[in-house]
Amino acid sequence: MMRLDPSEDDVSLFDAEEDGVRKQKKSKIKHPLACFFHLFFRVSAILVYLLCELLSDSFIACMVTIILLLSSDFWTVKNITGRLLVGLRWWNQVDDDGNSQWMFESRKGTGKNLPSDSESRLFWLGLVVCPVLWVILAFSTLISFKIKWLAVVIMGVVLQGANLYGYIRCRVGARTSLRNAATSYLGQQFFKQAMAKQEES
Repeated sequence: MMRLDPSEDDVSLFDAEEDGVRKQKKSKIKHPLACFFHLFFRVSAILVYLLCELLSDSFIACMVTIILLLSSDFWTVKNITGRLLVGLRWWNQVDDDGNSQWMFESRKGTGKNLPSDSESRLFWLGLVVCPVLWVILAFSTLISFKIKWLAVVIMGVVLQGANLYGYIRCRVGARTSLRNAATSYLGQQFFKQAMAKQEES
């Protein structure tokens, strides 16, 4: 594992890659157990939240179960599935002066070490969709006045949102701002579309 240098483009999870590298990448799933647990804890937490009132009358038992599933998901995604499925890892450390520092790592590799396209898609899909669902559940909790569930939903938003934020920062680089990355990506897409239209003419 190496630290990300913002000047380098080590990991290209979304961008088109060179043909030689793409041929080396396999579309099959190399880590089925990691893929399973990447989705299992986060989907289970949402299902338990949605079905809790049907399955049990105990609010405390449901709340503890959901928080345990969310915590397991946070740890698994942060420490295992991100490293195995996309070759990224992040953490936050506090130095001796009490300053908080974000640390990002990216695995450089060729051939066998490259993450497969299927695993990468599954990782990012699960990482993005579930926090969005928790935000929707938070709004529905506020609208339906189920205030006792608000703490549980906020835990879902915070834990899964933290992983999403960490991996997006890891993906775009430690010092590159998200605004600059989005602007760069949109600029590249606009340029590609303009070139395609020019070639058609």
